Amino acid sequence: QVSLQESGGGSVQSGGSLRLSCAVSGYTYSRYCMGWVRQIPGKKSDEGVATVDSEGITRYGDSVKGRFTISHDSSKNAVYLQMNSLKPEDTGMYYCAAGPYSRDCLNEYYSGRFSTWGQGTQVTVSS
Repeated sequence: QVSLQESGGGSVQSGGSLRLSCAVSGYTYSRYCMGWVRQIPGKKSDEGVATVDSEGITRYGDSVKGRFTISHDSSKNAVYLQMNSLKPEDTGMYYCAAGPYSRDCLNEYYSGRFSTWGQGTQVTVSS
């Protein structure tokens, strides 16, 4: 059974940094998409933050480009999201998610094909 478990959320002031971790277990596919998705208060839909595929290709949502970095350590079965220069509008619940391999994992997420999700971790950025 596939399981994703997030950690590393918390509260930080604007301009600060946080690093989210996602522990992956039971995922046996050799090719895959992994990513971070967030739910922002007051917004109707989720937002794809960043994705990484099994070949190491990364993609980012426009609102986080240049500030967030996604990485994957296959030896530790973990996915990370380094978040720098955080803004109050980054406040939300962040989820680790996984789906089938695609050349464009961010598009794969928006196509609704990320089928495995973690429980989420809260990120709060104060001004």
